[in-house]
Amino acid sequence: MRRVEHIMGFPVSLRIDDEDVPDHAVDAAFAWLREVDERFSPFKPGSEVSRYARGELEPHELSEELVEVLDLCEHYRLATGGAFDVRLPGRGLDPCAVVKGWSVQRAAQLLRAAGARRFCLNAGGDVVTSGGPWRVGVRHPEHADKLCTVLELTDSAVATSARYERGDHIIDGRTGRPATELLSMTVVAATLTEADSVATAAFAMGAEGIEWAASLTGCEVFAVDAGGLVLRTGGFPSLTEPASVP
Repeated sequence: MRRVEHIMGFPVSLRIDDEDVPDHAVDAAFAWLREVDERFSPFKPGSEVSRYARGELEPHELSEELVEVLDLCEHYRLATGGAFDVRLPGRGLDPCAVVKGWSVQRAAQLLRAAGARRFCLNAGGDVVTSGGPWRVGVRHPEHADKLCTVLELTDSAVATSARYERGDHIIDGRTGRPATELLSMTVVAATLTEADSVATAAFAMGAEGIEWAASLTGCEVFAVDAGGLVLRTGGFPSLTEPASVP
């Protein structure tokens, strides 16, 4: 089974190799992602996030899911010394950096609960896998038609934060300025919740974020700094040698 939908501003593609996964299970996974977009988008005035940011909801009135997301945001704010912050001055509350990986991981859990055992769920280039092995390419940060490396994943996830899609959109909360010390930061972890959050948080930290991410238990890192130097942890599951980055 294969399906692609445009949700949360990016394509979400699913491939399932199991033959007995019912269509309604796939429908439920994509419906969940659409629900997340409606409830947690800071760009939709009626979303729970927007209402909370405007002061229309008190903390005790928030859904359990949003409380969980905000707790994750606070965890990474503290862990990075404020470099990762979803409450930047002049920008309001924007938890998207956590919501994406968290919600896609939950969609994967819905699929597993329905009996799916071998699948690959790709949300705008961030990927969660079940079964395997699956081969996933890491995009070259300066050439859209090239890959830095190809990795092999089994029951794990990978996420990349970079400047090539949206420019200098990741802000270092400590300075209020765009984070520009890295070209890309790729993290492999057991869940996409962790991989996506750590990749963004580490990118916001700049060069020091490489060592920070690499120190986290269960995280493997592939980073390209602003000078084109490739740095990776020994356990990063590459199938190929990384291409040079001029």
